[in-house]
Amino acid sequence: MESIRFNSIPLPPITVKNKTQASAKNKSFSDELNGAIARTNNLKISKHANDRLSEREITITDSQWKKVEAKVNEAKTKGIKDSLVLLDQAALIVSVKNGTVITAMGTKDIKDHIFTDIDGTIILND
Repeated sequence: MESIRFNSIPLPPITVKNKTQASAKNKSFSDELNGAIARTNNLKISKHANDRLSEREITITDSQWKKVEAKVNEAKTKGIKDSLVLLDQAALIVSVKNGTVITAMGTKDIKDHIFTDIDGTIILND
């Protein structure tokens, strides 16, 4: 009977580059953190809030909006979940947790109004 011989063929090691590993080598932790914060900086406006803004003819300038976004992000770091944002011409109810403006009112509408389920208030004066 003939003998059968098996020869093993050595294979080179397989290396898989993970995209996160490759990008982590190029960026520092602070760069990654700042990028993540920048991606979450933009507030969304719910359909309801958008309707209220247009119905009540409330306009918010870009500079005011940037201040609102910055303060909402600051409120998020302090553990606030739902906030009342008071501007000169409007009041916004913001879900800080979701980064969404829930509703908007003009300053005439907020007189004698009770706001509930709010755990933080942001007051911005121009």
